[in-house]
Amino acid sequence: MAKDTSEGGIVETIKTVFWALVIAIGFRSIFFQPFWIPSESMKDTLLIGDFLFVNKMAYGYSRYSCEIPFTTISLCPFGDRFLGSEPERGDVVVFRHPTAGTDYIKRLIGLPGDKIQMKEGVLYINGAAAPQVPDGVFEEVMEPQGPMRNRPRCENGAAVGEGGICTKSRFIETLPEGRSHHVLNIDKAGAADNTDVFTVPEGNYFVMGDNRDNSTDSRFSQAVGGVGYLPAEFLIGRADRIIFSSAGTSLFYFWTWRSDRFFKAIE
Repeated sequence: MAKDTSEGGIVETIKTVFWALVIAIGFRSIFFQPFWIPSESMKDTLLIGDFLFVNKMAYGYSRYSCEIPFTTISLCPFGDRFLGSEPERGDVVVFRHPTAGTDYIKRLIGLPGDKIQMKEGVLYINGAAAPQVPDGVFEEVMEPQGPMRNRPRCENGAAVGEGGICTKSRFIETLPEGRSHHVLNIDKAGAADNTDVFTVPEGNYFVMGDNRDNSTDSRFSQAVGGVGYLPAEFLIGRADRIIFSSAGTSLFYFWTWRSDRFFKAIE
């Protein structure tokens, strides 16, 4: 009798673990996806080490937005988006890179039919400049950052030594619908600061990083590793809120967590 009871307990435990895993996988695949910021392309909106949840319900589902974790198996094996709604200009979006196959995070700048151009570091949408108002200087220490151990690029020159203060000009940029966010600038003479006019095709979007001189985004073609125009089917979800942020090389180093970024809304 004792043996039967013991075996029954093991079976029930296995069932509990199995269904817990099914629920966890379903939740991760369909509702929210964790995302850790690995690079500086979205500073200072998002810092290296920010940990956030991506809202997968925001734009509906495609085969890329409801994959089973750590696989390429999708719970939504269809071409078009299902239960979809259109993203809004200014949303911070997570998407599958069309050629690299990895997940990226950028700000959605251009909608289908929009004409996008950069002139001397200023964003133009359909021929009108998005106003930029100076908002001080973004400062950070010149040192290896995050798990990739990259050092930041600085407006105050490449001569900033290890442990010195690296600066970038910060602006508040306002998009046509009135949404505002920070952008950082190092110079105004780079190739990405002065572009041709991009006309966003139907069913596609144009995305950019807020750290304008350190972002490989839609200003660069996929042939050179950029994002190019982003097809709607590659959208995974919208980033709404930072849960916590680690200034160290690992999320688990809780003593490096930034005290001012717990549950911080993403603007």
